[in-house]
Amino acid sequence: MTAYVYILFNKRNGTLYTGVTSNLKLRVYEHKNKINKGFTEKYNVNKLGYFEEYEDIGLAIAREKNIKAGSRKNKIRLIESINPNWEDLYYCLI
Repeated sequence: MTAYVYILFNKRNGTLYTGVTSNLKLRVYEHKNKINKGFTEKYNVNKLGYFEEYEDIGLAIAREKNIKAGSRKNKIRLIESINPNWEDLYYCLI
């Protein structure tokens, strides 16, 4: 099963959220439409800034924990490594 680790943001250098899912398009859609209440809904964190794909959910979960344990600076570095203009990558998926 394919799994994804992703980082969402609300604006450039704004609030960040790191998550893991088996269906990236659906999960970001849920964040965008505030289907699940919580952190991302409260802070309007709904733009896909970065993601990685894994064939093993266990590896994806381990990577998510690694990213979450890292600094904000490292998360921003990850985003800017593939998305220097902070575009919403969700629209590349659909």
